[in-house]
Amino acid sequence: MKLLLKWLLSAAALLFVAYVYGGVQVQSFGSALIAAFVIGLFNAVLRPVLVILTLPVTVVTVGLFLFVINALMFWAAAGVLDGFHVNGFMAALLGSLIYSALGLVIESALGGLFTKQ
Repeated sequence: MKLLLKWLLSAAALLFVAYVYGGVQVQSFGSALIAAFVIGLFNAVLRPVLVILTLPVTVVTVGLFLFVINALMFWAAAGVLDGFHVNGFMAALLGSLIYSALGLVIESALGGLFTKQ
């Protein structure tokens, strides 16, 4: 139940990112659902590999390179989907920052919702 709710809220967050920032476009809620799924899949599969491969750069930049990796995952998802578009790398960087911040809010809210009994 929590996973389904997080997926729906992540899709809504992606629509919100597209609403507040013109560098990201999402055609519909269905496109946002698919994009949220693909972003989550990329973050689960590709991101750990990229983090390990770029560990020296991440250490030198004191962790700031992780923002670049997040932007690459966001941009890559837009590259493979039709209803989700990002206008370049800088748009992906800003869009991924907003999306990640909303993701933290969602995770915090769902953590509090499902732990109270």
